[in-house]
Amino acid sequence: MKHLLSKRFFVLFIAALVLYGCGKKKAKNEVIIHELSDTDMLNPTNYQSADAGYYLAQMFQGLWGTNPTNLTLEPILAKALPIEEYDSATNILKYTCEIREDAKWDNGEPILAKDVIFSMKLYRAPVISNEQFRPYFELISDMITYPDNPRKITIVCNKKYILAKYTCGEFFVMPQYIYDPKHLMDSFSINDINTKFAEVEQSPVMKEFATEYNSEKYQREKGFIVGSGPYEFGEWVTGQKIVLVKKKNWWGEKYNKEYSYQAFPDKLIYTTIKDQTAALTALKGKRLDVMYGIKSKDYVEQLLTSDSVKENFQLATPLSMAYTYFGINMRNPKFEDVRTREALAHLTDVEKIIKVIGYDLGQRVNGPVNPYKKGAFNDTITPYDFSIEKAKKLLADAGWKDTNGDGTLDKKINGQQTKFDITFTYNAGNDTRRDAALIFKEACRQVGINVDVVPQEWSIYIENQKKHDFEMFYGAWIGSPNPDDEKQIWHTESINGGSNYVYFGNAESDKLIEDIRGELNEDIRNDLYRKFQVKVHDAVPYIFIWSPKEKIAISKRFTDIQTFIVRPGFNEAAFKLAQ
Repeated sequence: MKHLLSKRFFVLFIAALVLYGCGKKKAKNEVIIHELSDTDMLNPTNYQSADAGYYLAQMFQGLWGTNPTNLTLEPILAKALPIEEYDSATNILKYTCEIREDAKWDNGEPILAKDVIFSMKLYRAPVISNEQFRPYFELISDMITYPDNPRKITIVCNKKYILAKYTCGEFFVMPQYIYDPKHLMDSFSINDINTKFAEVEQSPVMKEFATEYNSEKYQREKGFIVGSGPYEFGEWVTGQKIVLVKKKNWWGEKYNKEYSYQAFPDKLIYTTIKDQTAALTALKGKRLDVMYGIKSKDYVEQLLTSDSVKENFQLATPLSMAYTYFGINMRNPKFEDVRTREALAHLTDVEKIIKVIGYDLGQRVNGPVNPYKKGAFNDTITPYDFSIEKAKKLLADAGWKDTNGDGTLDKKINGQQTKFDITFTYNAGNDTRRDAALIFKEACRQVGINVDVVPQEWSIYIENQKKHDFEMFYGAWIGSPNPDDEKQIWHTESINGGSNYVYFGNAESDKLIEDIRGELNEDIRNDLYRKFQVKVHDAVPYIFIWSPKEKIAISKRFTDIQTFIVRPGFNEAAFKLAQ
């Protein structure tokens, strides 16, 4: 009896080792990612928040896309990158591709060219709440299918455009059986939407479809957010979390050596913690696996100094595609003389801002093109150095003098003696921008310029920029790895209705922008980019500050972790649980 009991105990002990790994609870193959707030929705054509785009990219796929590890295009749903054809006589650009034979929707049906057409209608159609995406697809004039091959499609563009290939392949392809079970959108062709937009807008059928499609269930309800990607929508607990669950027997599993098909965790859990301090506490307590968007001060003083954090987390600071700047209203009489703007650039101690406020976690920029884009980036431009003496001379040359001895520069503008006072605005609550403005203010004080640093509530701050109701402000732009289309920010047509808040530009710079937009030859386009950067530098519409690095912490529970320049700077679906 004693022998039998011992044998039984031994079997149970071995079973426990197998189940619990020598007494340790088996690690959950799920990634918990910190988010500061809820996203707006999970509708692929209607969302606006950047984080929604990150989540949707785990559930939906495009025909092709950019690999963030090397910034090259690679096929996703398409078997190969498209064949590109350009007819110079008609200015028509075409992209032809074929969808993978084994690409399937969750109901087992194959993904076909007709699904691509249906999806494009959702991005282009009226009444649907897709206003933020619709303009990007205006160049798509038609889509051609092939009766002998339902997986083949040709996308027709009505002009030559540098972003055409990206536009034609990087949108989410959606299943009609989920999003349009009544097949109402079959009533309209791509050509109808392009040429009869107002008529389609008034159609009762379109209105019936849009009412359903724009409804909340297609924004946040399980069963109504469905794509061909590896993850399905699990749940959304408002103010707490969004959960994505790995599909069982996903059709794309066989391709997991390709970057766009890597999906290893069983769950992706996006946890909302609105307070940064609370989030850092959760990270240190290992209740979070990933935190990004960390403040420089917290990253340096709390994470880099913690042995426990460094033991349990991989800390990374990849360069971002963003850049920050001081915007100057060039049509304000105080700033119309370029020598005045140059003087203000010399009064901006960029190196101090990066070192003191940014903790050296970033790179100085000299223009609107990211240094990572080596061919397009103009490295021959020397940024304006911090120099009180140069600023004084330039200001004097521009006619600024202290005529009454009160310590403040002044000059006659439109017949009125005008003091050199500057109202400098920033978005309230952004301490980094406030502190940078205060450094600028102190330098200006030394030459006789008064700077009033004014916080503004976000919506007012943005609206004032759109109305050109500012003198100077602290701004930022987030770019992408794709070629830069400079029209929205820098073309004179974008002064009203676009993002050219500072009134930059003339016929010569406009032509450069237009030539860039239509140039498909990369070498020629890069030469145009470099010339354009010189124009911007010489005019000083912005005082360029820096490209801040991302600050990311990722648990060492995972291996094969890569960080990269494209936001959010990592791909949680590619994480593998450490053995």
